[in-house]
Amino acid sequence: MNRGFYTIMAAQFFSSLADNALLIAAIALLAEMSSPGWMTPLLKLFFVLSYVLLAAFVGAFADSLPKGRVMFITNMIKIAGCLMMFTDVHPLIAYGVVGFGAAAYSPAKYGILTELLPAEKLVAANGWIEGLTMASIILGTVLGGALVSPHVVSILLQWHIPIFDWHLNTPTHAALIVIGILYIIATVFNLKIPDTGARYPHQQRRPSKLIVDFANCCAILWKDKLGQISLAVTTLFWGAGATLQFIVLKWAEKSLGMPLDKAAILQGVVAFGVAIGASAAARMIPLKKSLTVMPMGIVMGLVVMAMTVVHSVWVAYPLLIIIGALSGYFVVPMNALLQHRGHVLMSAGHSIAVQNFNENLSVLTMLVLYALMIKINLDVNIVILLFGSFVACIMFLIMRKHAANQREHDSLALIGEVKH
Repeated sequence: MNRGFYTIMAAQFFSSLADNALLIAAIALLAEMSSPGWMTPLLKLFFVLSYVLLAAFVGAFADSLPKGRVMFITNMIKIAGCLMMFTDVHPLIAYGVVGFGAAAYSPAKYGILTELLPAEKLVAANGWIEGLTMASIILGTVLGGALVSPHVVSILLQWHIPIFDWHLNTPTHAALIVIGILYIIATVFNLKIPDTGARYPHQQRRPSKLIVDFANCCAILWKDKLGQISLAVTTLFWGAGATLQFIVLKWAEKSLGMPLDKAAILQGVVAFGVAIGASAAARMIPLKKSLTVMPMGIVMGLVVMAMTVVHSVWVAYPLLIIIGALSGYFVVPMNALLQHRGHVLMSAGHSIAVQNFNENLSVLTMLVLYALMIKINLDVNIVILLFGSFVACIMFLIMRKHAANQREHDSLALIGEVKH
């Protein structure tokens, strides 16, 4: 890997670290406002809404400028969302603005990998990126939990900025200052990202043309025998992963008796497992063997269901690490395969935008269903059983579809194909 790749990793790490810490701070802010419980998963829903609504436009935007510049601009949008939360704009709206920045940031972040690296390095690169992203989720959720804990809040509230003669007067304002600093560090790294020299044809600017072009890109990727399988797997994974974040928080509260600042650590434990699985996949699974990891998705769904019989923190930790490791091990090769097929069939920015649209449509759907389950007071153990069985069944159907594709034609021969 070259120096530019490590700069991209650093920018992604600090930006993701701030995103995840901000989610915990926003949850704490909703609790301060005495908001109903079903509103908490809506934070993530508002965050990912932009990924769906802007999917037709962010790919063209990512391909219209050097990717590093796109990442700088979109990180500034995240800072604006953080400032809105600081100025007492409702957390759902403010976190939605952060999601707007993240939606435009993502095609550039992943698209630049295909510009910077050859196909044979994409699994390793994705392993690094996903491993580091999971590390940022671990540290971000733990940091967010720490920033809203009574002990740290008492320290932060003593801060005084003499230049402005200004004191921090609320716990969340203190947390948001620290999170804002993380976004600023990410912005500095964005400015250091090198220009890869990749240039694409002039991008459409008319919304109607962009929507038609995006629809064509979606159709191309879903019709491709490798693209449809890898896209189906990553779509399921990200929808399930976003929902699992909130299931873990509710499960920790009901089954383990943990408050928010302690429950946030369990989210980090899952992410730690994902980092382990992602690192193992990066070392052990070449792109040609990427589809061999699909059974891990079924195993993960079944292991999740074991959460219903766990009531001890010391049992919960290894169980959540195993769930995370299984997730990371099967999603990293599939993500690399999807990026490879997207790069072969269309431009980098457009392919990532198609991926984000499908994955976050899954996130929206699953979070809405989860919010409805919470609203009707469905027991968390029933929710976990439904969730685990759903993941296992869908993965089984995807594997059946891949087997049917293979009987028609050896689609594995397409791996490593040069760009059209």
